[in-house]
Amino acid sequence: MSTTRDLYDILGLQKTASAAEIKSAYRKLALKWHPDRNKEKDATEKFKEINEAYEILSSPEKKSKYDQFGHAAFGGGTGYNPNGGASGNPFSSYYSTGGNINFEDLFGGQGGFSDPFDIFSSFFGGNAGGGRRPAKPHYTLKLEFMDAVNGIEKTIVHEGKQYTVKVPAGIEEGNRIRYNEFDVSFQIKTSPIFKRQGYDVIVNHEIPFTLAILGGEIEVPTLEGNTKLRIRPGTQPESVLRLTGKGIKHLQTNRHGDLYIRFVIKIPSKISSKQKDLLQKFEELS
Repeated sequence: MSTTRDLYDILGLQKTASAAEIKSAYRKLALKWHPDRNKEKDATEKFKEINEAYEILSSPEKKSKYDQFGHAAFGGGTGYNPNGGASGNPFSSYYSTGGNINFEDLFGGQGGFSDPFDIFSSFFGGNAGGGRRPAKPHYTLKLEFMDAVNGIEKTIVHEGKQYTVKVPAGIEEGNRIRYNEFDVSFQIKTSPIFKRQGYDVIVNHEIPFTLAILGGEIEVPTLEGNTKLRIRPGTQPESVLRLTGKGIKHLQTNRHGDLYIRFVIKIPSKISSKQKDLLQKFEELS
């Protein structure tokens, strides 16, 4: 093992971190310190250190040994090997193939490529090989907003052969899927109802000022269809209601973002004389 630092400290985690937390921390740090993106002089060493920590902590067997015996469990030099196949490390193939990841080898895909989406292509959407990757054809698929939310299968024709692209739920514009023969990226149409912010969704929903004052029940749009909500009396303009877990699915996990309903109070531009009198009386009584 090349590092003597605590592996949990390297990833900024507590020893009680879950497998999902370990993977999430690794992704963020790998994105930050990847030497093709970070030009600081120590970026390569830090990136190797991050990979070594992840290789061990992502393996239940190695993690158990490390938790019991620390670095001594790997005194025989079983740490990160930039030229070997680091178990559980999605970047190990990047080093062993000179920057050209083979998705069929990684995922066992056949024909239409069963599941080509990978951490590497998700985070390093550009030519992450730093010039080492040979140029390949690049296709752009246009997706409806809800297709990006729910996932969809699309087909493209490359050199006379039809390929199935399995678009995962939660894909964002700028993400890229890499195949051996070509790359695919995405353009996502905007929605007239939903505004996406990462994995969260915001809906601006208009309600009459009388409903805001008196309260009552309304229907609001969600990603799963309309749902009924109860408005509290005295709801103020720009009030926000959070629906936990009703946002967009995170890539490669079962977590979801949140849905935020922002209430826009509709004020009538014209009122009758009777309505005006009632409002004046209301003001006098308030």
